[in-house]
Amino acid sequence: MAASRPTRAELEAARNKTVADVIAPGLRVLFCGINPGLYTAAIGHHFGRPGNRFWPTLHRAGFTPRLFDPSEERQLLPLGYGITNLVARATASACELTDDELRAGGETLRQKVLLWKPQFLALLGISAYRVAFQHPRATLGLQQETIGESRVWILPNPSGLNAHYQSPDLVRMFRQLRKVANAADGQGG
Repeated sequence: MAASRPTRAELEAARNKTVADVIAPGLRVLFCGINPGLYTAAIGHHFGRPGNRFWPTLHRAGFTPRLFDPSEERQLLPLGYGITNLVARATASACELTDDELRAGGETLRQKVLLWKPQFLALLGISAYRVAFQHPRATLGLQQETIGESRVWILPNPSGLNAHYQSPDLVRMFRQLRKVANAADGQGG
C-alpha cells in the first residue's frame, strides 16, 4: 500500500534521518543508493519519491515479477535482492554530501558487504562510487575490484533528476546485471 504524500514540514523533519537496510545474508544483488532523499526518509522506504525510476526499472529489467511499491521493499529479500545506501543520512540532494562523507560511507559499505556477502554489490551512481572508493576513472558496469567475494557493478543513478540516462537505457543496463547475476547463480538469463 502506497504511503500518503508527506507535507513540506514532514519533508524538512526528515533531514538527516536514515532508512533501514533491506538486507539478508547471501543475496544475489545488494543495490546501493547514494543516500536517502527527504521524501524517502519521510515515508521510510527506499527510492520512495514519485518519479524515481528504481522500482519501474527493476521490474522492466526482470528483477521483480511485477512493479513493487516502495512500501513492498522487503518482498525483494525472498527474490535474492536487497537495498542499502552509501551514506545513511537523508538530504534534499546528494550534492549536499561531502567527499569525506562519501569516503566514510564507502568504508562502512565495504564492512557491510564483507559481513552480508552478496554475490554482487550494485552501486547506483558512478560519481559517488568514484569518490567513495577512490577510483576516479571507473566506468559503468562490472568493476575489477571486488569486496571479499562480492563483485562490484556500477549502474546509473535512477533518480528522475538524472537526465543523462533515459528509462530504456536504465532498463538495458539493469537487465545486463540481472543476466550476469543469474548466470553466476546458475539460473541462466
